[in-house]
Amino acid sequence: MQSSVSHKSRRWLFALLILLVIGALCWHFWPSSAPQKNGQAQSAARTGKSGMMRPGFGASAGPVPVRVAAATVGDFPVYYKALGTVTALNTVNVRTQVAGQLVKIHFQEGQMVKAGDVLAEIDPRNYESALLQAQGTLLQSQAQLKNAQVDLQRYRGLFAEDSIAKQTLDTAEALVQQYQGTVKTNQGAVEAAKLNLDFTKIRAPISGRLGLRQLDVGNLLAANDSQALVVITQTQPISVAFTLPENNLDTVLTRFRGGAKLPAEAWDRGDVKQQASGVLQSLDNQIDITTGTLKFKALYENREQTLFPNQFVNVHLLADTLKNVVLAPSAAIQFGNDGTFVYVMDGDKKVKIRPLKVGSSDGNVTVIKDGLAAGDRVVLEGTDRLKDGGEVDVVNDSQDVPKAPSEQLKEGATSKAPAEAGKAKKVGA
Repeated sequence: MQSSVSHKSRRWLFALLILLVIGALCWHFWPSSAPQKNGQAQSAARTGKSGMMRPGFGASAGPVPVRVAAATVGDFPVYYKALGTVTALNTVNVRTQVAGQLVKIHFQEGQMVKAGDVLAEIDPRNYESALLQAQGTLLQSQAQLKNAQVDLQRYRGLFAEDSIAKQTLDTAEALVQQYQGTVKTNQGAVEAAKLNLDFTKIRAPISGRLGLRQLDVGNLLAANDSQALVVITQTQPISVAFTLPENNLDTVLTRFRGGAKLPAEAWDRGDVKQQASGVLQSLDNQIDITTGTLKFKALYENREQTLFPNQFVNVHLLADTLKNVVLAPSAAIQFGNDGTFVYVMDGDKKVKIRPLKVGSSDGNVTVIKDGLAAGDRVVLEGTDRLKDGGEVDVVNDSQDVPKAPSEQLKEGATSKAPAEAGKAKKVGA
Protein backbone atom coordinates (compact mmCIF):
# COMPACT_ATOMS: atom_id res chain seq x y z
CA MET A 1 0.00 0.00 0.00
CA GLN A 2 2.75 2.41 0.84
CA SER A 3 4.57 1.59 -2.41
CA SER A 4 1.46 2.48 -4.44
CA VAL A 5 1.17 5.92 -2.77
CA SER A 6 4.86 6.65 -3.37
CA HIS A 7 4.47 5.72 -7.06
CA LYS A 8 1.53 8.12 -7.48
CA SER A 9 3.47 10.94 -5.83
CA ARG A 10 6.38 10.50 -8.24
CA ARG A 11 3.97 10.67 -11.19
CA TRP A 12 2.47 13.92 -9.90
CA LEU A 13 5.93 15.42 -9.43
CA PHE A 14 6.95 14.36 -12.93
CA ALA A 15 3.78 15.86 -14.43
CA LEU A 16 4.34 19.12 -12.52
CA LEU A 17 7.93 19.28 -13.80
CA ILE A 18 6.73 18.87 -17.40
CA LEU A 19 4.19 21.68 -16.92
CA LEU A 20 6.88 23.98 -15.57
CA VAL A 21 9.13 23.27 -18.58
CA ILE A 22 6.26 23.91 -21.00
CA GLY A 23 5.44 27.21 -19.19
CA ALA A 24 9.07 28.30 -19.38
CA LEU A 25 9.22 27.61 -23.10
CA CYS A 26 6.00 29.53 -23.72
CA TRP A 27 7.30 32.49 -21.72
CA HIS A 28 10.56 32.45 -23.65
CA PHE A 29 9.09 32.32 -27.14
CA TRP A 30 5.97 34.46 -26.67
CA PRO A 31 7.62 38.02 -26.71
CA SER A 32 9.52 37.31 -29.95
CA SER A 33 6.37 36.43 -31.82
CA ALA A 34 4.86 39.96 -31.59
CA PRO A 35 7.84 41.80 -33.13
CA GLN A 36 7.97 39.10 -35.78
CA LYS A 37 4.35 39.79 -36.65
CA ASN A 38 4.93 43.54 -36.54
CA GLY A 39 7.95 43.17 -38.79
CA GLN A 40 5.87 41.13 -41.20
CA ALA A 41 3.19 43.84 -41.16
CA GLN A 42 5.75 46.58 -41.83
CA SER A 43 7.26 44.53 -44.63
CA ALA A 44 3.81 44.03 -46.09
CA ALA A 45 3.13 47.76 -45.80
CA ARG A 46 6.27 48.55 -47.77
CA THR A 47 5.46 46.05 -50.48
CA GLY A 48 2.94 46.72 -53.22
CA LYS A 49 0.92 44.25 -55.19
CA SER A 50 3.89 43.50 -57.38
CA GLY A 51 5.92 42.52 -54.32
CA MET A 52 8.54 45.37 -54.85
CA MET A 53 9.58 47.54 -51.90
CA ARG A 54 8.49 51.24 -51.95
CA PRO A 55 11.31 53.83 -52.06
CA GLY A 56 11.91 55.93 -48.99
CA PHE A 57 11.74 53.17 -46.33
CA GLY A 58 15.12 51.56 -45.95
CA ALA A 59 16.98 50.63 -49.10
CA SER A 60 15.21 51.55 -52.32
CA ALA A 61 14.61 48.79 -54.80
CA GLY A 62 13.95 51.22 -57.72
CA PRO A 63 15.08 54.63 -59.08
CA VAL A 64 14.79 57.56 -56.67
CA PRO A 65 12.51 60.37 -57.90
CA VAL A 66 14.43 63.67 -57.95
CA ARG A 67 14.08 67.22 -59.15
CA VAL A 68 17.06 68.75 -60.93
CA ALA A 69 18.16 72.18 -62.20
CA ALA A 70 20.94 73.39 -64.46
CA ALA A 71 23.90 75.53 -63.38
CA THR A 72 24.13 78.84 -65.25
CA VAL A 73 26.62 81.64 -65.90
CA GLY A 74 25.76 85.22 -65.02
CA ASP A 75 26.56 88.32 -62.96
CA PHE A 76 26.23 88.02 -59.20
CA PRO A 77 25.75 91.15 -57.02
CA VAL A 78 27.50 90.92 -53.66
CA TYR A 79 25.57 92.74 -50.94
CA TYR A 80 26.72 93.51 -47.41
CA LYS A 81 23.89 93.75 -44.93
CA ALA A 82 23.91 95.96 -41.82
CA LEU A 83 21.52 97.53 -39.34
CA GLY A 84 21.28 101.30 -39.82
CA THR A 85 19.69 104.34 -38.17
CA VAL A 86 18.04 107.09 -40.20
CA THR A 87 19.61 110.47 -39.38
CA ALA A 88 18.39 113.91 -40.45
CA LEU A 89 21.03 116.04 -42.16
CA ASN A 90 19.84 119.07 -40.16
CA THR A 91 17.66 119.40 -37.06
CA VAL A 92 16.68 122.86 -35.77
CA ASN A 93 14.89 123.89 -32.58
CA VAL A 94 12.95 127.00 -33.60
CA ARG A 95 13.15 129.69 -30.90
CA THR A 96 12.31 133.38 -30.81
CA GLN A 97 15.13 135.94 -31.03
CA VAL A 98 13.13 138.72 -29.39
CA ALA A 99 10.93 138.88 -26.32
CA GLY A 100 7.18 139.32 -26.51
CA GLN A 101 3.80 137.71 -26.53
CA LEU A 102 3.02 134.98 -29.08
CA VAL A 103 -0.01 136.26 -31.02
CA LYS A 104 -0.24 134.08 -34.16
CA ILE A 105 0.75 130.59 -35.34
CA HIS A 106 0.79 129.94 -39.09
CA PHE A 107 1.66 126.24 -39.30
CA GLN A 108 0.11 122.81 -38.82
CA GLU A 109 1.94 120.13 -36.90
CA GLY A 110 3.76 117.69 -39.16
CA GLN A 111 3.57 119.81 -42.32
CA MET A 112 6.43 120.40 -44.76
CA VAL A 113 7.84 123.94 -44.81
CA LYS A 114 10.43 125.78 -46.86
CA ALA A 115 13.22 127.96 -45.54
CA GLY A 116 11.86 131.48 -44.91
CA ASP A 117 8.23 130.49 -44.36
CA VAL A 118 6.58 132.41 -41.51
CA LEU A 119 5.74 130.03 -38.67
CA ALA A 120 4.48 132.38 -35.96
CA GLU A 121 4.28 136.06 -34.93
CA ILE A 122 5.14 137.94 -31.76
CA ASP A 123 3.37 141.20 -30.80
CA PRO A 124 5.29 143.77 -32.92
CA ARG A 125 4.04 147.05 -31.37
CA ASN A 126 6.97 147.62 -29.02
CA TYR A 127 9.42 147.09 -31.85
CA GLU A 128 7.52 149.36 -34.20
CA SER A 129 7.78 152.13 -31.61
CA ALA A 130 11.50 151.49 -31.14
CA LEU A 131 11.98 151.79 -34.89
CA LEU A 132 10.19 155.15 -35.01
CA GLN A 133 12.36 156.48 -32.19
CA ALA A 134 15.54 155.34 -33.95
CA GLN A 135 14.43 156.93 -37.19
CA GLY A 136 13.65 160.22 -35.43
CA THR A 137 17.07 160.31 -33.77
CA LEU A 138 18.66 159.63 -37.15
CA LEU A 139 16.83 162.58 -38.72
CA GLN A 140 18.11 164.88 -35.97
CA SER A 141 21.67 163.74 -36.50
CA GLN A 142 21.39 164.18 -40.25
CA ALA A 143 20.11 167.76 -39.81
CA GLN A 144 22.97 168.61 -37.46
CA LEU A 145 25.45 167.13 -39.91
CA LYS A 146 24.03 169.16 -42.78
CA ASN A 147 24.27 172.39 -40.76
CA ALA A 148 27.85 171.61 -39.76
CA GLN A 149 28.79 170.96 -43.37
CA VAL A 150 27.36 174.38 -44.44
CA ASP A 151 29.33 176.10 -41.67
CA LEU A 152 32.47 174.32 -42.80
CA GLN A 153 32.11 175.59 -46.35
CA ARG A 154 31.60 179.14 -45.02
CA TYR A 155 34.66 178.93 -42.76
CA ARG A 156 36.81 177.70 -45.61
CA GLY A 157 35.90 180.79 -47.67
CA LEU A 158 36.63 183.10 -44.79
CA PHE A 159 39.92 181.38 -44.09
CA ALA A 160 40.89 181.81 -47.74
CA GLU A 161 40.28 185.60 -47.31
CA ASP A 162 42.34 185.47 -44.10
CA SER A 163 39.30 186.56 -42.12
CA ILE A 164 39.34 183.81 -39.47
CA ALA A 165 41.94 181.87 -37.60
CA LYS A 166 43.02 178.40 -38.66
CA GLN A 167 41.77 177.02 -35.33
CA THR A 168 38.20 178.01 -36.13
CA LEU A 169 38.36 176.15 -39.43
CA ASP A 170 39.79 173.06 -37.75
CA THR A 171 36.99 173.11 -35.15
CA ALA A 172 34.36 173.24 -37.90
CA GLU A 173 35.94 170.28 -39.70
CA ALA A 174 36.03 168.22 -36.48
CA LEU A 175 32.37 169.03 -35.80
CA VAL A 176 31.39 167.71 -39.24
CA GLN A 177 33.24 164.46 -38.59
CA GLN A 178 31.56 164.18 -35.18
CA TYR A 179 28.08 164.47 -36.71
CA GLN A 180 29.02 162.00 -39.41
CA GLY A 181 29.82 159.46 -36.69
CA THR A 182 26.56 160.22 -34.91
CA VAL A 183 24.64 159.64 -38.11
CA LYS A 184 26.37 156.30 -38.59
CA THR A 185 25.48 155.27 -35.04
CA ASN A 186 21.87 156.27 -35.48
CA GLN A 187 21.68 154.45 -38.80
CA GLY A 188 22.86 151.31 -37.02
CA ALA A 189 20.17 151.79 -34.39
CA VAL A 190 17.55 152.08 -37.11
CA GLU A 191 18.78 148.87 -38.76
CA ALA A 192 18.77 147.04 -35.40
CA ALA A 193 15.20 148.22 -34.77
CA LYS A 194 14.15 147.01 -38.21
CA LEU A 195 15.83 143.66 -37.56
CA ASN A 196 14.08 143.26 -34.21
CA LEU A 197 10.78 144.11 -35.85
CA ASP A 198 11.46 141.48 -38.51
CA PHE A 199 12.29 138.94 -35.78
CA THR A 200 8.74 139.28 -34.48
CA LYS A 201 7.87 137.02 -37.43
CA ILE A 202 9.42 133.68 -36.61
CA ARG A 203 10.55 132.04 -39.86
CA ALA A 204 11.71 128.55 -40.74
CA PRO A 205 15.53 128.55 -40.92
CA ILE A 206 15.62 125.37 -43.06
CA SER A 207 13.30 123.34 -45.26
CA GLY A 208 11.92 120.23 -43.64
CA ARG A 209 9.09 118.65 -41.69
CA LEU A 210 7.68 120.25 -38.56
CA GLY A 211 7.20 118.34 -35.35
CA LEU A 212 4.60 118.90 -32.64
CA ARG A 213 3.93 122.45 -31.43
CA GLN A 214 5.35 123.09 -27.97
CA LEU A 215 4.02 126.62 -27.31
CA ASP A 216 0.56 128.13 -27.62
CA VAL A 217 -0.78 131.55 -28.55
CA GLY A 218 -0.65 133.91 -25.59
CA ASN A 219 2.61 132.63 -24.12
CA LEU A 220 5.19 135.25 -23.17
CA LEU A 221 8.49 134.42 -24.83
CA ALA A 222 12.01 135.51 -23.98
CA ALA A 223 14.82 135.97 -26.44
CA ASN A 224 16.60 132.65 -27.06
CA ASP A 225 14.21 130.93 -24.66
CA SER A 226 15.13 127.35 -23.71
CA GLN A 227 11.64 126.21 -24.74
CA ALA A 228 11.46 125.78 -28.51
CA LEU A 229 8.34 126.66 -30.46
CA VAL A 230 8.72 123.64 -32.75
CA VAL A 231 11.41 121.34 -34.13
CA ILE A 232 12.21 121.12 -37.85
CA THR A 233 14.02 118.11 -39.30
CA GLN A 234 15.36 118.04 -42.82
CA THR A 235 14.04 114.88 -44.51
CA GLN A 236 14.96 115.57 -48.15
CA PRO A 237 17.66 114.43 -48.54
CA ILE A 238 18.21 112.22 -45.51
CA SER A 239 21.02 109.91 -44.41
CA VAL A 240 21.37 106.48 -42.83
CA ALA A 241 24.29 105.64 -40.54
CA PHE A 242 25.44 102.02 -40.33
CA THR A 243 28.54 99.96 -39.57
CA LEU A 244 30.41 97.18 -41.35
CA PRO A 245 32.91 94.71 -39.84
CA GLU A 246 36.53 95.35 -40.67
CA ASN A 247 36.91 92.08 -42.61
CA ASN A 248 34.42 93.42 -45.20
CA LEU A 249 36.17 96.73 -45.76
CA ASP A 250 38.70 95.93 -48.49
CA THR A 251 36.23 95.67 -51.36
CA VAL A 252 34.10 98.61 -50.19
CA LEU A 253 37.01 100.97 -49.55
CA THR A 254 38.76 100.12 -52.81
CA ARG A 255 35.69 100.89 -54.90
CA PHE A 256 34.61 103.93 -52.84
CA ARG A 257 38.04 105.57 -52.98
CA GLY A 258 38.14 104.82 -56.70
CA GLY A 259 35.11 107.06 -57.18
CA ALA A 260 32.47 104.34 -57.58
CA LYS A 261 28.90 105.18 -56.54
CA LEU A 262 28.00 102.22 -54.33
CA PRO A 263 24.21 101.68 -54.19
CA ALA A 264 22.76 101.32 -50.69
CA GLU A 265 19.20 100.06 -50.32
CA ALA A 266 17.16 100.77 -47.19
CA TRP A 267 14.75 97.97 -46.18
CA ASP A 268 12.24 97.99 -43.35
CA ARG A 269 13.00 96.56 -39.93
CA GLY A 270 11.58 93.16 -40.88
CA ASP A 271 13.78 93.12 -43.99
CA VAL A 272 10.71 92.48 -46.14
CA LYS A 273 10.02 95.71 -48.04
CA GLN A 274 12.49 98.05 -49.72
CA GLN A 275 11.82 101.63 -48.63
CA ALA A 276 14.41 103.74 -50.44
CA SER A 277 17.47 103.62 -52.70
CA GLY A 278 20.56 105.73 -52.15
CA VAL A 279 24.34 105.80 -52.46
CA LEU A 280 27.23 105.53 -50.05
CA GLN A 281 28.20 109.09 -49.11
CA SER A 282 30.95 109.03 -46.49
CA LEU A 283 32.83 106.97 -43.92
CA ASP A 284 34.46 107.48 -40.55
CA ASN A 285 38.20 107.94 -40.09
CA GLN A 286 38.77 105.19 -37.50
CA ILE A 287 37.59 101.71 -36.58
CA ASP A 288 35.77 101.22 -33.29
CA ILE A 289 38.12 99.04 -31.24
CA THR A 290 35.28 97.69 -29.07
CA THR A 291 33.28 96.28 -31.99
CA GLY A 292 35.82 96.06 -34.81
CA THR A 293 33.50 97.99 -37.14
CA LEU A 294 33.72 101.13 -39.26
CA LYS A 295 30.89 103.67 -39.51
CA PHE A 296 29.43 104.58 -42.88
CA LYS A 297 26.75 107.01 -44.02
CA ALA A 298 24.51 106.63 -47.06
CA LEU A 299 22.47 109.44 -48.63
CA TYR A 300 18.85 109.10 -49.81
CA GLU A 301 16.69 111.60 -51.68
CA ASN A 302 13.64 110.31 -49.78
CA ARG A 303 11.17 111.80 -52.26
CA GLU A 304 8.31 109.64 -51.00
CA GLN A 305 9.04 110.45 -47.34
CA THR A 306 9.36 106.77 -46.41
CA LEU A 307 12.33 107.35 -44.08
CA PHE A 308 11.95 109.13 -40.74
CA PRO A 309 14.74 110.35 -38.44
CA ASN A 310 15.77 107.79 -35.78
CA GLN A 311 14.09 104.96 -37.70
CA PHE A 312 15.84 101.57 -37.75
CA VAL A 313 16.36 100.07 -41.21
CA ASN A 314 18.32 97.25 -42.82
CA VAL A 315 20.95 98.52 -45.23
CA HIS A 316 21.93 96.39 -48.25
CA LEU A 317 25.17 97.82 -49.64
CA LEU A 318 26.15 96.64 -53.12
CA ALA A 319 29.86 96.09 -52.53
CA ASP A 320 30.72 94.43 -55.85
CA THR A 321 29.32 92.55 -58.85
CA LEU A 322 30.98 89.28 -59.86
CA LYS A 323 30.97 89.02 -63.65
CA ASN A 324 30.31 85.80 -65.60
CA VAL A 325 30.47 83.36 -62.71
CA VAL A 326 28.93 79.89 -62.46
CA LEU A 327 25.72 79.92 -60.41
CA ALA A 328 23.92 76.96 -58.84
CA PRO A 329 20.83 76.66 -56.63
CA SER A 330 21.74 76.76 -52.96
CA ALA A 331 19.30 73.90 -52.30
CA ALA A 332 21.49 71.55 -54.35
CA ILE A 333 24.64 72.08 -52.27
CA GLN A 334 25.37 69.38 -49.69
CA PHE A 335 27.86 69.29 -46.81
CA GLY A 336 29.76 66.17 -45.82
CA ASN A 337 32.85 65.01 -43.98
CA ASP A 338 34.98 65.66 -47.06
CA GLY A 339 33.59 69.15 -47.69
CA THR A 340 30.97 70.63 -49.97
CA PHE A 341 29.54 68.60 -52.85
CA VAL A 342 26.54 68.17 -55.15
CA TYR A 343 24.86 65.27 -56.89
CA VAL A 344 25.34 65.79 -60.63
CA MET A 345 23.38 63.95 -63.30
CA ASP A 346 25.55 61.33 -65.04
CA GLY A 347 23.49 60.81 -68.14
CA ASP A 348 19.72 60.68 -67.74
CA LYS A 349 19.33 57.93 -65.13
CA LYS A 350 22.28 58.11 -62.74
CA VAL A 351 23.97 60.61 -60.46
CA LYS A 352 27.49 61.01 -59.18
CA ILE A 353 29.05 63.02 -56.37
CA ARG A 354 31.15 66.03 -57.36
CA PRO A 355 33.18 68.10 -54.84
CA LEU A 356 32.80 71.90 -54.99
CA LYS A 357 34.45 75.14 -54.02
CA VAL A 358 31.74 77.70 -53.29
CA GLY A 359 31.79 81.48 -52.97
CA SER A 360 29.18 84.09 -52.08
CA SER A 361 25.54 83.15 -51.65
CA ASP A 362 22.22 84.97 -51.33
CA GLY A 363 20.34 82.02 -49.88
CA ASN A 364 18.79 81.08 -53.22
CA VAL A 365 21.81 81.10 -55.52
CA THR A 366 25.45 80.28 -54.75
CA VAL A 367 28.58 81.17 -56.68
CA ILE A 368 30.57 78.07 -57.68
CA LYS A 369 34.31 78.73 -57.85
CA ASP A 370 35.25 75.21 -58.95
CA GLY A 371 33.47 71.92 -59.62
CA LEU A 372 30.61 72.87 -61.97
CA ALA A 373 30.21 74.27 -65.45
CA ALA A 374 27.29 75.96 -67.14
CA GLY A 375 24.67 73.37 -68.11
CA ASP A 376 25.57 70.77 -65.47
CA ARG A 377 22.36 69.44 -63.95
CA VAL A 378 22.34 69.12 -60.18
CA VAL A 379 19.81 67.45 -57.90
CA LEU A 380 17.61 69.81 -55.89
CA GLU A 381 15.29 67.41 -54.06
CA GLY A 382 15.61 63.75 -53.10
CA THR A 383 19.28 63.93 -52.09
CA ASP A 384 18.69 62.15 -48.76
CA ARG A 385 18.15 58.83 -50.57
CA LEU A 386 20.97 59.13 -53.10
CA LYS A 387 24.40 57.60 -53.29
CA ASP A 388 27.26 57.86 -55.73
CA GLY A 389 26.26 56.07 -58.94
CA GLY A 390 22.65 55.62 -57.82
CA GLU A 391 19.75 55.45 -60.24
CA VAL A 392 17.23 58.30 -60.34
CA ASP A 393 13.98 59.17 -61.99
CA VAL A 394 13.87 62.86 -62.97
CA VAL A 395 10.35 64.13 -62.30
CA ASN A 396 11.01 67.83 -62.93
CA ASP A 397 13.99 69.05 -64.95
CA SER A 398 14.26 72.86 -64.68
CA GLN A 399 16.78 73.72 -67.35
CA ASP A 400 16.57 77.47 -66.71
CA VAL A 401 17.07 77.43 -62.93
CA PRO A 402 18.66 79.35 -61.39
CA LYS A 403 18.55 82.68 -63.21
CA ALA A 404 21.38 85.11 -62.63
CA PRO A 405 20.57 87.61 -59.87
CA SER A 406 21.06 90.46 -62.36
CA GLU A 407 18.28 88.99 -64.52
CA GLN A 408 16.08 88.54 -61.46
CA LEU A 409 16.50 92.23 -60.68
CA LYS A 410 15.45 93.25 -64.20
CA GLU A 411 12.36 91.03 -64.07
CA GLY A 412 11.48 92.29 -60.60
CA ALA A 413 11.64 95.91 -61.80
CA THR A 414 9.09 95.29 -64.56
CA SER A 415 6.75 92.63 -63.23
CA LYS A 416 6.94 92.62 -59.43
CA ALA A 417 6.64 94.98 -56.54
CA PRO A 418 9.95 96.25 -55.11
CA ALA A 419 9.54 94.06 -52.04
CA GLU A 420 9.17 90.88 -54.11
CA ALA A 421 12.01 91.81 -56.43
CA GLY A 422 14.34 92.35 -53.47
CA LYS A 423 13.79 88.90 -51.99
CA ALA A 424 15.93 87.30 -54.69
CA LYS A 425 19.01 89.40 -54.07
CA LYS A 426 19.84 89.52 -50.39
CA VAL A 427 23.47 88.48 -50.41
CA GLY A 428 26.06 87.71 -47.73
CA ALA A 429 29.68 87.45 -48.67
